Amino acid sequence: MSLLTQPWPWYIAGPLIGIVVPALLLMGNKAFGISSSLRHICAACLPSNISFFKYDWKKESWNLFFAAGIILGGLIAAQYLSGNQAVDINPKTIALLKQQGVQDFSGLLPGDIFSFRQLLTLRGFIFIVVGGFMVGFGTRYASGCTSGHAIMGISNLQWPSMIATCCFMIGGFVMTWFILPYLIQL
Repeated sequence: MSLLTQPWPWYIAGPLIGIVVPALLLMGNKAFGISSSLRHICAACLPSNISFFKYDWKKESWNLFFAAGIILGGLIAAQYLSGNQAVDINPKTIALLKQQGVQDFSGLLPGDIFSFRQLLTLRGFIFIVVGGFMVGFGTRYASGCTSGHAIMGISNLQWPSMIATCCFMIGGFVMTWFILPYLIQL
């Protein structure tokens, strides 16, 4: 059981994730990615005349089971396999965040920023609502999410995925080093 409750090293977890890509391609000519699941859900649940949602979503129903498995697996891992330990964060990162006023490191995300009570503050609204919108917009604009582009697209030698992944990384660095310190101060 301790094998499941401890983080796996990159040299085991990485290749396991990497095996998913050729397995999906070989077993069913399917592409790895999660962002299209929302489109499939909307197509199934919203019978309307929006052309974006008019397609045979049932062909892609495997993707909905994949997304449900991710959610269920995350819930099981958080409830039964986490060992009720705090997330292991680099002490330098904790020190930097404490300088910015973040004190609650008891959960998977800092409670000072990501919680329901913070949602009603300007900082929480920006992080949760505006940030969520930007992630959703960027995913749609880039025609896929970070996992789809970085894992599936690059492994298939797709030039747009390489560009998208580089842009995701640059955006993450800019956010972390230049924008995040100001947002935390709100």
